Amino acid sequence: MQNVPDITVPAIDIEKIRKDFPLLQEKVYGLPLVYLDNAATTQKPQIVLDTLMHYYIHLNSNVHRGVHHLSQEATAAYENSRKTVATFLNARKSEEIIFTKGTTDSINLVAYSFGRGEIKPGDVVLVSAMEHHSNIVPWQMMCEDRGAELKVIPMDENGELIMSAFSELLTDKVKIIAVTYVSNSLGTVNPVRDIIAQAHARNIPVLLDAAQAVQHMAVDVQELDVDFLVFSGHKIYGPTGTGVLYGKEEWLDRLPPYQGGGDMIKTVTFAKTIYNVLPYKFEAGTPDISGAIALEAAIKYVQQIGVENIQAWEEQLVEYAVQQLQQIEGLRFIGKPTHRSGAISFLVDEIHPYDLGELLDKQGIAIRTGHHCAEPVMGFFCIPGTVRASFAVYTTFEDIDRLVAGIKKAAAMLR
Repeated sequence: MQNVPDITVPAIDIEKIRKDFPLLQEKVYGLPLVYLDNAATTQKPQIVLDTLMHYYIHLNSNVHRGVHHLSQEATAAYENSRKTVATFLNARKSEEIIFTKGTTDSINLVAYSFGRGEIKPGDVVLVSAMEHHSNIVPWQMMCEDRGAELKVIPMDENGELIMSAFSELLTDKVKIIAVTYVSNSLGTVNPVRDIIAQAHARNIPVLLDAAQAVQHMAVDVQELDVDFLVFSGHKIYGPTGTGVLYGKEEWLDRLPPYQGGGDMIKTVTFAKTIYNVLPYKFEAGTPDISGAIALEAAIKYVQQIGVENIQAWEEQLVEYAVQQLQQIEGLRFIGKPTHRSGAISFLVDEIHPYDLGELLDKQGIAIRTGHHCAEPVMGFFCIPGTVRASFAVYTTFEDIDRLVAGIKKAAAMLR
């Protein structure tokens, strides 16, 4: 290990943190696991696993409608999770927090409801050139249904948005902007405050896809003044199948429901249904109760470590990874953003990403290869896919050393 940045985060005990994650103790092909696929999903600390088990052993009951003890306890735990998420994001009210199945579900909710309530033929929706498919396809579907047009904020060869082009795209026809906070394929941190400020100057609401942001940096929805913000629980050390939609109260009140069913209603007759108040208007049916409660455990775990401490640690990891990877012969980074968080994409000359990924796997190293659900990004760079290494709070400099050594070994075999 060479040129390790000075460690300036005394509040983080990485070895202690790693012991909190049972799966990190596993071996792959007899070798200690190096898990560098955190942009796809993070591992789960023991407290999250224990919380899931505790719910099913001691609390298992439906929420909101029961008068018996179990239902009341489950409801209290479920709603406490909502309050914890609201505090984590600094939402004005817990009613501005909607539980969903994940980022994809959250974006579909907004696209559908916003489309029904706000979009007419000829209107424009703006997305960026670096979006995950889940922040493209729902808007395409809505635009096709409503006769609207989807336009794209371009990016440059460094994987950064061209803000002058963004400004030129802002017209009276633009009704909503949906943009990623951090690119899942490139690691680019976008200038979201500038985007929001310019949009609001024209009374255009903004949705931020924060699936790759909330686990890496502090996110304050009031400071950002963002209208909608979404993320997935499983990418911030929580369970799969959980997600969050934050929306300003005035927008959530204004939009029609996404799905119909139990719990999202006040009264139902065959003549008319009166919808429930926030947040329940957008939570039809029995929710993922255990998942929501375990998501609270994950967020409290992050809060206990400190998001600022996590960010500082991961910035050192990214800096070190870039230093070491760029010394590999024939390796080139895909995208060289000025501000990067959590992920690095690259290719090695004469080696297909899938071949490299398989040989790294045989060395106990888990990375991601392919288009990362961002085919337009790959098309822009004229490549079929990349190798992506992505980091988390439990990633170490030694993990990066194993990655670099593994790439060199694989390259020697394949060239």
